[in-house]
Amino acid sequence: MPTFIFNHIALSVKDVDASIAFYQKVFQLEEIENTASTSATRWLSLGEGKQLHLIPRPDAEIKTNKAVHFALSTADVGLFIEHLDNLAITYSDWRDTPTKDYIRNDGIRQVYFQDIDGYWIEVNEAV
Repeated sequence: MPTFIFNHIALSVKDVDASIAFYQKVFQLEEIENTASTSATRWLSLGEGKQLHLIPRPDAEIKTNKAVHFALSTADVGLFIEHLDNLAITYSDWRDTPTKDYIRNDGIRQVYFQDIDGYWIEVNEAV
């Protein structure tokens, strides 16, 4: 059996320009070249060769729930929470308690929030 590594996550978004601006504002991600096609899909680097692909689908119905999310790790969730507060982005713990972080049973601190299309994002300290 071959081995696998994570490559990218792709999200359908209503407005790709607004989504690019959101992810750059929140995570300071660098936009990189879409080497796969000449479509309007735009790519952001998540570092270490990992990517976030934002695919414009202005008429798509996007349905999500918190169990369907992607997670990014940082060394200091508290500092990231201050950043979210400065950007006036609401966040919660897993149980939907507003402005609350959560410490998992394994000791990892995390918060959840949504992007402009409603996708759930977890930020944790699992680094």
